[in-house]
Amino acid sequence: MTSKGPHPDEIGTNPGPAAEFGADPTGAPASTTLVLGHHTLTTVKLHKCRLQVSAGPDEGRQVVTDRERLRVGSHPQNDLVLVEDRAASRHHFEIQYTERGYLLVDLNSTNGTFLDGRRIERAYLSPSSQIRAGSSVITFSPINEEVTIEPDREGELCGMVGQSVKMRQIFGLIKRIAPMDVSVIIQGETGTGKELVARAVHELSLRSRGPMVVLDCGAIPPNLIESELFGHEKGAFTGAVSSRPGAFERAQGGTIFLDELGELRVDLQPKLLRVLENREVRRVGGNDVIEVDCRVIAATNRDLQKEITAGNFREDLYFRLSVIQIQLPPLRQRRDDIPNILKRALAEPEVVERHGRKRFSPEALGLLMSYAWPGNVRELMNVLSHVLTFSEGEEILPAHLPPRVRGQAREGPLPFNEHLSFKDAKEQLLENFEREYITSVLARCEGNLSRAARESGLHRKSIERLVKKYQLDAKGMKPR
Repeated sequence: MTSKGPHPDEIGTNPGPAAEFGADPTGAPASTTLVLGHHTLTTVKLHKCRLQVSAGPDEGRQVVTDRERLRVGSHPQNDLVLVEDRAASRHHFEIQYTERGYLLVDLNSTNGTFLDGRRIERAYLSPSSQIRAGSSVITFSPINEEVTIEPDREGELCGMVGQSVKMRQIFGLIKRIAPMDVSVIIQGETGTGKELVARAVHELSLRSRGPMVVLDCGAIPPNLIESELFGHEKGAFTGAVSSRPGAFERAQGGTIFLDELGELRVDLQPKLLRVLENREVRRVGGNDVIEVDCRVIAATNRDLQKEITAGNFREDLYFRLSVIQIQLPPLRQRRDDIPNILKRALAEPEVVERHGRKRFSPEALGLLMSYAWPGNVRELMNVLSHVLTFSEGEEILPAHLPPRVRGQAREGPLPFNEHLSFKDAKEQLLENFEREYITSVLARCEGNLSRAARESGLHRKSIERLVKKYQLDAKGMKPR
């Protein structure tokens, strides 16, 4: 399916192919973005459904939910519990929300599941469908709930700062969708704060008391990513000296955040899709199936629609994850937020205690406002760390800013050896860059690996690998 990329202001739910141009035959969700002058109002049609016992021992019992998957049976852990129906199986059937609508799936029940009088294993539901399980008849009703997401009145949310309309609208969307137990994809350029948005969704959700497990799909070696996701048993591969739970198991009852999802290998994507659909994992080298219960939030700086067209990303996995999409704007599109971001950062108690009260001169602030910020908020925070290290007085002046922010180009050509082959020259240049970059970051962070990981956007394990590779003395490093 070919589609246009997201509008810079687009925030909303993914309707799937069936809901294009407003078509909604199965009750699937849709969203529209109305651009009114400089303000954007996003109308989101949320997918919900009602299951009501219309006949049988539990007549009158019902559940209304926006969950992507709900189960029915006699066991207390089901979403709709058939308490009095002795003919119902413990887990009789479930309803899954898919790209084509609501799918009814029999869970190997003893007496079978019947849809409108016919026994089924898997079938799509229509409004007012009658489902028979045991002695109960259950009526299915999709519910269309249209919600307009208006900009939040507050300019801060869970550590994020933004007075711009775009950011306040994202804050409003986060507050609205956080309690919904649905998957979310956060898209945006590197450094726009995708992990902060994920943490905000988790903190404001019903799963906030559970863990939030972060897995950077782009920072883990390819041969270890499957083990990191799903866990492994002792002896599953060389170096597996003990069993280890994967990220999905560790996120039980909470949220798993799959950062840089676009970097996930194509051969692992169907395995991830099966976990999402079946809510169960099988460790590498293991035979046991382990049930998992966690919310999935994913983030990427890639255009996944283009990746789907290029054959690098599965469309069914994209749909399964993108029930809600949040598109974060780059910092250059919300420059007015820069003074507020800096003001909040400078007011942090640890910053004041370490560096004293600081303020930017109008000239320095003007340079910051006019810079393009290709690295977005992360680069802004790195620049702030730089100036706090090198400015001594209370006022931060243009001279304290890095040359690139002052508009001064880096002097000298790239130091490569043209007498080497292209491959060797490129490898040497890359190693020189890695050594220089990691040395500079560690020096600025006084050898603190965790802080260097945060400021560089690298995983701590990647920092440790580079330190070991170039035999750097991190503990002895001081700012240059």
